[in-house]
Amino acid sequence: MRTCTIGNVRIGPGEPPRLMGVLNGSPESFYTGSFFSPDRVREAADRFIDAGAAILDLGARSTAPGSPSIPVREEEQRMHALLAELDGSGYVVSVDTVHPEVLDTCLRHDVHMLNDIGGFHEPALVRLAADAGLAGCGMATFEVPGDPIGVEATLEALALVASRAEEAGLSELVLDPGIGLWTGDRSVEHDWALCCGFGQFGQLGHPLLAAVSRKTFLGRLTGRPPGERLTASLAVTGALLDRGAHLVRTHDVAETADLLRVRSRLEECP
Repeated sequence: MRTCTIGNVRIGPGEPPRLMGVLNGSPESFYTGSFFSPDRVREAADRFIDAGAAILDLGARSTAPGSPSIPVREEEQRMHALLAELDGSGYVVSVDTVHPEVLDTCLRHDVHMLNDIGGFHEPALVRLAADAGLAGCGMATFEVPGDPIGVEATLEALALVASRAEEAGLSELVLDPGIGLWTGDRSVEHDWALCCGFGQFGQLGHPLLAAVSRKTFLGRLTGRPPGERLTASLAVTGALLDRGAHLVRTHDVAETADLLRVRSRLEECP
């Protein structure tokens, strides 16, 4: 398996698991605790980095099931306002978008990775990222974000994502199996199947992203709303690290950093 370099952060074999802190500029987000307006985003970013985040993942529109859509122009404006607050910070920044126009706006700022739930299905988007020298995180997608169902289909989709990246010249790559109720055909049982089979995705030779923080499948099991899913998120995150995750996307950086510290200490046991 190869490693991936995002800014000055190395992800993959031989490296410790890294944390990617979620900073949402979308008030529509399913978890209100992750929303930060531009006047608060630098303070939140500082706090995340101090708590152990290696990468900050900025988004300006919610992709949770049932979320209202916003115009692309509004997403551009939101991203510009957020990123302007982080310019010059020296932080490694990922931008979460599926629109080339939004990425073009982001490239006026200090950014290092494209996080694309569309799996690089949009050629103009992935070419723009590659030409700018960005790393890429691509989610398992054939045509519609999260459309593969089951482990085998997800493996096939991730192979396609890697092929799209290679064709566009995007050499620094992380793969996201896409746990979540992305389409109406997906169920929480499909999410649990992806968690159980997570270790199989490493055969594709790229570092893997674990992105389960406070998601619906955890709430269906525990009966808890998003604001009360931290314990469940940490439990699944630990299991995915055991199955080969290299990068963890989380709303809860300090708590997840504690999980990594405890795991690291236990690995020292004789």
